Amino acid sequence: MKSIRRILVAALLAAAVLVPGTASAQPSIPPGCTPGVQGKALTLICIPPVWNGELVVFAPGYVPVNQPLGFYYLALPDGTSLPALVMGLGYAFATTSYSQNGLAILEGVDDIRALLAAFPSPVRTHVAGVSEGGLVATLLAERWPELFASAFAACGPIGSFRAQLDAIGDFRVLFDYFFPGVIPGSPVSIPGTTIRIPQAVIDNWQGVFVPRILLELALNPGRAAELIKVSRAAVDPADPTSVGKTVINLLTYNVLGANDAAGKLGGNPFGNRFRLYFGSSNDLRLNLQVQRFTASPVARAALDQYETNGNLSIPLVTLHTTRDDVVPFWHELLYLPKVDLSDRGRFLPIPVARYGHCNFTANEVVTAFGLAVRQP
Repeated sequence: MKSIRRILVAALLAAAVLVPGTASAQPSIPPGCTPGVQGKALTLICIPPVWNGELVVFAPGYVPVNQPLGFYYLALPDGTSLPALVMGLGYAFATTSYSQNGLAILEGVDDIRALLAAFPSPVRTHVAGVSEGGLVATLLAERWPELFASAFAACGPIGSFRAQLDAIGDFRVLFDYFFPGVIPGSPVSIPGTTIRIPQAVIDNWQGVFVPRILLELALNPGRAAELIKVSRAAVDPADPTSVGKTVINLLTYNVLGANDAAGKLGGNPFGNRFRLYFGSSNDLRLNLQVQRFTASPVARAALDQYETNGNLSIPLVTLHTTRDDVVPFWHELLYLPKVDLSDRGRFLPIPVARYGHCNFTANEVVTAFGLAVRQP
């Protein structure tokens, strides 16, 4: 009983993890920064006291639709303010909330371009992005290279956004197989506010379902281990609480994002009708009983707009932890073959041997950014 309690305490500690929807929407704004509004988006423009005449325009990461528009992702895990860090290097800093939350990659591309067009004076500009914003930055580098001198993408789904959505969907169906009934509803249709409160998964996710899931993981460590093994989700072998963090992070993206993605893409984008899963104690039973879904052809076709092509005429430096639990490191490996051999010199992927999504230090970010802006 004591060992179970210890496991439970460890798992509950894992709830103290930054997942989408728990970040502060209104971080402290450093001196020199001016908030504004551009269309439906909020903007922030920061000019340092001593300016080198160059601009860093920042594409933030994913924010669920049930959160207010705001300035998210403006601090590193160690608390370092990104605007202050950039201004400390002599660069101006500009960012946008995007015109909407949820799936906002294409909107983010347009909002960044509009932000750049509205900047007070034409300057040498670098685009940087984190998580979903890493894909925004990469798409901008590929499709509008004339606007930027360099691009920096951190922990982004740049290899294949379609594969990213499939990975999140796969994790949810595998969770439901190993822990049936813990999350009501379907992986492709999440109960929100239209049914009775105990089953309203979206509205009660943090308060009801996250603790319930962590308890199930603590009481069933064998099934939790099989879930991680079959899904190949990243964990930290030296930190038992990372299992809970990984499970909650991936499920959060499914629960808070599936309905929104389906609505914006014209249907369910996830399909696993013919996918085989391996690594469980009984793979035959797993593949016979796991829930199967067919992706909407309309949604899959819509995803073509979100795919990178590897066409680089400006430098692109990427930063990615090797044990990223949300956006796997394999995105870097999928992106590399897309880049033509003649353009390989413009693409510099930097791996960081660490667990966690976008879990970088200020020094790592500054170093990677410095390599981007200094490339010819």
